[in-house]
Amino acid sequence: MIRIEQENDWLLLSHPDHAALAGEFARHWKNDFFAPPKPFTHILDATARHDDSWNDRDALPLLTHEMNPSAFSEELVGTYDAFEEIDLHDYLGVRGQATEVAALRDPYSAILISMHTVNLLTVQADLSTLNDEDRAFHKAFIDGQINRQEELKARLMLQDDIAPYLTDECLLAGFKFLQACDSFSLHVGVAFSKPSKLQHAHPRRDGSETEIEFIPKGDNHYVLSPYPLDEPTVVFKVPYRRVTKTATSSLEAFQAAYAAAPIELVTVTVSQS
Repeated sequence: MIRIEQENDWLLLSHPDHAALAGEFARHWKNDFFAPPKPFTHILDATARHDDSWNDRDALPLLTHEMNPSAFSEELVGTYDAFEEIDLHDYLGVRGQATEVAALRDPYSAILISMHTVNLLTVQADLSTLNDEDRAFHKAFIDGQINRQEELKARLMLQDDIAPYLTDECLLAGFKFLQACDSFSLHVGVAFSKPSKLQHAHPRRDGSETEIEFIPKGDNHYVLSPYPLDEPTVVFKVPYRRVTKTATSSLEAFQAAYAAAPIELVTVTVSQS
């Protein structure tokens, strides 16, 4: 779950809807200066469906110890340091399932999703709140993901159409693209209010690399510079559910309010100026 706090309400965006937004953003990544990475069909699958495993979990959202929706929020952009608010075994179970669900339909996509998961839980994570037992469990999970990536690569090496894209260079490019689209969707999903950058530097058509600045202009309008999209202005419709803060008095009340809340489409505009 991803959340925006308002004066009297929470706006809540599910993980699958967040990933779908990342996928819509990915589809527009092409112009005279930027090209999408190859093999794009598989990279797009990873980008648009990297959080499919959260569907059941988000249908019954949880509360933190402070009785707030357990969700990714603006203060967590750029790092993840809220392990004390979640059940680590449950959380890693969902993350591991993301790899396995993807592996059934698209093993190449599963490799990229697993790379994203490992990065999220190592490079981006603050593990200081974990006890020794949880650290050991975390390490075993990460080791398992890395081994799973190698298993999937070995399987795909037998496929002539995909084997050329199993180089470290190609996989890294796909991973960075997924992370850029994911970071765009996270920034938008929490209504990030400060200038930032999409994750990683990205190749231009001329072979140079550049970071892409994310600049909020207010009223759900964001500027990207340099601009990687195919139209001067792109409009996205982001589906939130609105839950009043009074509904978080108990877990049962919160889950009932979330289930009953209608979809509220928020218009997000992205432009080059």
